[in-house]
Amino acid sequence: MSIHPTAIVEDGAEVHPSVTVGPYSIIERGAVVGEDCVIASCVRISGQTRLGLGNRIDHGAVLGGEPQDLTFTPERARPLVIGDHNRFREGVTVSAGVKDPAGTRIGSHNYLMAYAHVGHDCRVGDHNIFANTATLAGHVTLEHHVFLSGQVAVHQFCRIGAYALVAGVSGVPQDVPPFVIADGHRARVVGLNVVGLRRNGFGAAQRQTIKAVYRTIYRGGLRLAEALAVVEAEHPSPETRQIARFIEASRRGILSFVGAGSRSATDPDEPAAT
Repeated sequence: MSIHPTAIVEDGAEVHPSVTVGPYSIIERGAVVGEDCVIASCVRISGQTRLGLGNRIDHGAVLGGEPQDLTFTPERARPLVIGDHNRFREGVTVSAGVKDPAGTRIGSHNYLMAYAHVGHDCRVGDHNIFANTATLAGHVTLEHHVFLSGQVAVHQFCRIGAYALVAGVSGVPQDVPPFVIADGHRARVVGLNVVGLRRNGFGAAQRQTIKAVYRTIYRGGLRLAEALAVVEAEHPSPETRQIARFIEASRRGILSFVGAGSRSATDPDEPAAT
């Protein structure tokens, strides 16, 4: 174990011998820090935090801090549980839970750039990227392989589907379905995340299916329940089922489509990219 002389590791913290702790960092009693984690300078890790393997926490990050919830009292604190091989850049803040007994949970292989924030009781999956100052309010669910651009703000209780991309300086007031790009001051769907799908191995036939499904949902002139029944009958595929299940589970509703006339190069009515 390499602990800088100015760092404080309180009695009762469980820190693996392979961990590195930099100057002026604090690991509180009750925290668990797994094998091969690297903690830079001026980091604070609360006693509610459980870190898996190989995580890197850069200067000034705070993990498991007091939730930004006016009802919070110390006895109501819930854990922050983090998986493996995540990167938390400078000034990132992740709140402990307060209302969900399972607390705040972050999966593995996520990359949070400077000053990103994850609010209390959020669920963050795997392989997600938060650009600088991207912010999740409380109780947000982020699936996997999501890209949040800089200064994105996601409203509490919203859900972001897998392989979605939210463009910079967007406010997200409702659920973002899988595989799409959302953009705008009050974000709306502007097209498919074609680049992200290609990079993650989705072939031309899969992208065509996803495009056809969203064309029916957004442009088919059907009630949502009717549209979902049609796409499952006409375009049976794992991607169709994923979209349908996500929408059926929505409590806040899904983002609207920006509509015809958009200048987006990924409009669902444009010829399919291959």
